[in-house]
Amino acid sequence: MTQRLAGKTAFVTAAGQGIGRACALAFAAEGAQVWATDVDEKLLEGYAGVPNVSTRRLDALDDAAISARAKEVGTIQVLLNCTGFVHHGTALDASDEEWDLAFRLNVRAQWKMAQAFLPAMLENHARTGVSGSIINVASIASSIRGLPMRFVYGASKAAVIGMTKAIAADFVTRGIRCNALCPGTVDTPSLAERINAFADPVQARKDFIARQPMGRLATAQEIAPLAVFLASDESAFCTGNAYACDGGMTI
Repeated sequence: MTQRLAGKTAFVTAAGQGIGRACALAFAAEGAQVWATDVDEKLLEGYAGVPNVSTRRLDALDDAAISARAKEVGTIQVLLNCTGFVHHGTALDASDEEWDLAFRLNVRAQWKMAQAFLPAMLENHARTGVSGSIINVASIASSIRGLPMRFVYGASKAAVIGMTKAIAADFVTRGIRCNALCPGTVDTPSLAERINAFADPVQARKDFIARQPMGRLATAQEIAPLAVFLASDESAFCTGNAYACDGGMTI
């Protein structure tokens, strides 16, 4: 690795598996000091012995827990918001509870994380000139390209993109960049759980693959390099953008 993130501290949510874990490991390999958090402490055990990584349990729906972690960690240069809930269905299928959970976990939790860490990031930039990068994980699904059966998910991820642009606009002159990372279909444990919930999981996996123009699913490790770029100083002139890593879904 090239130590592109040397000297930076990164805080990652939903780092127990999937995209969050791949990004946390990539950040650490590039020299960042990483705080890997997840609501499931068991998943964090896989970081034992990994250099540059500290783990903590964090429920992203718990405002008090977010504030406590921000106070414990102090100043960071990189915040990766990776928590999310995927609802399967149309506007006719969605319940109030599913809508509320999606917007609490996919949108509000990212806002509360930014709200907790931004003051120290802003103060650090004003004092030292070191900038900060907030990376919000959104999605291709419905937020950029309309996909069937992703009504609630797409609406919430579109809100993430809007929130990302708003944060970018508010702090563009104060050393804070904010961008959205928008994956296509990624082969993660979360996707496997959703596939296994179908009556015919084998066909469901084939259907997910079929919607990818490359004819395969992404790996989480193929998403992580884009997060590294957005975390690094190489993206110093990039803010307020939604970056697709989708295997051609938006061609």
